Amino acid sequence: MLSIRFEGLNRDRPFVDASVLSRPLTALDFPALLQAAYEVYGAFQPLYLRLWSAASAGAFPQARPDKRFLAAPITDLRGRSVPPELSLSPTRDLSRYEQAQAAYDAVDARHPAHPQQAALQSREDLQESIEAGTLFDVQVSSEWAGYVGATQDCEGGALGLPAYVVQELIMSAPFRGRGYGAALSTLLARALPDEQHILVGTIHAENRGAIAAALRSGRVDVGGWLQLVF
Repeated sequence: MLSIRFEGLNRDRPFVDASVLSRPLTALDFPALLQAAYEVYGAFQPLYLRLWSAASAGAFPQARPDKRFLAAPITDLRGRSVPPELSLSPTRDLSRYEQAQAAYDAVDARHPAHPQQAALQSREDLQESIEAGTLFDVQVSSEWAGYVGATQDCEGGALGLPAYVVQELIMSAPFRGRGYGAALSTLLARALPDEQHILVGTIHAENRGAIAAALRSGRVDVGGWLQLVF
């Protein structure tokens, strides 16, 4: 199945999304897939064709990297240890939203590619998570240090699994670099209500620090998207 998409709903950045194979993707499939995608959506002048593969990152050197899916059963994540000074509490309102945006801005300043890889969720989306009880304030020794949260996938589950999808995970600048990233997945897993679900999140393949933290937490890279330029 082919569909036209727009990065961040930006109509100046169209791409074609494909979910077409009932077998593992191979490089031999690329020419036919590119041709079919352009025949259907060439009028939009798409920038690339996006495909999903369970192969490891870098398995297709002719493709550009995109986001990877990192997942684990919530029950597997809950038992890991966390630093005693680190905790979560339910987010009551968005009074810390500007501080969260400043945290993203600080990362963007250090890593110019980061704005294309991740961005703070909108106030509307975070408010929905507050109302669902799945957005949390990160606290270090009772001091606000960031947001972590998830949304419940109610449309059959991410990757065909019943899942909570990581929506937000950001630490403010004073608390970065302390190794807290891995513990946030553990704390989030403990806070989410349905332990029978999977916790899954997407992280750009080039965001190596975030991927390393997710792997340390016990989440597993189960595959990801790749981009084929027309």
